[in-house]
Amino acid sequence: MSENMALVRPTLGLAADFRALAEEFLAEGDDRYRDAAHDVPAFVETCGDHSVGRNLPTDWVPQTTFWLVRDAKTIVGCSRLRHRLTQFLAERGGHIGYDVRPSERRRGYGTRLLQLTVAEARRNGLTRLLITADEANVPSWRVIERNGGQREPGLLMTESGALRRYWIDTTARETTEREHAV
Repeated sequence: MSENMALVRPTLGLAADFRALAEEFLAEGDDRYRDAAHDVPAFVETCGDHSVGRNLPTDWVPQTTFWLVRDAKTIVGCSRLRHRLTQFLAERGGHIGYDVRPSERRRGYGTRLLQLTVAEARRNGLTRLLITADEANVPSWRVIERNGGQREPGLLMTESGALRRYWIDTTARETTEREHAV
């Protein structure tokens, strides 16, 4: 992956590409970004509000949304860093949620997206992160494992299926990143 990659907060400068990303998800039957794509300015404002704990829906915690952007113009993935855990998040949601644009999968972007989001978590004082993945989502749990995720034994059974739970020690990641930077 030799492209120029950056983790950025949502910005109106990438509104057209965000709409295109949302259309790709919709084409696969996944409507996670449908509403956001209809009003990108409101989505960007909401992301800013949520990152500082403003205008949060009931039972939500502050979270920072990031886009992994290639060459300052193409959003290849999105992540959400939750600043703390509720009881629900401590069981099945975790600190980080992430997804890669359908047309950009299987190129290492998920691994890079999670790596950069873990670094943001560390900068925000989080030292131990919970990340979950559906048992059937092999690419996701492989991304987590490549980023130092240590799996809890067993599976959590939910109404939507089996869930793997992983922990990442951000202080260990910091040491590993420094070693690779030399």
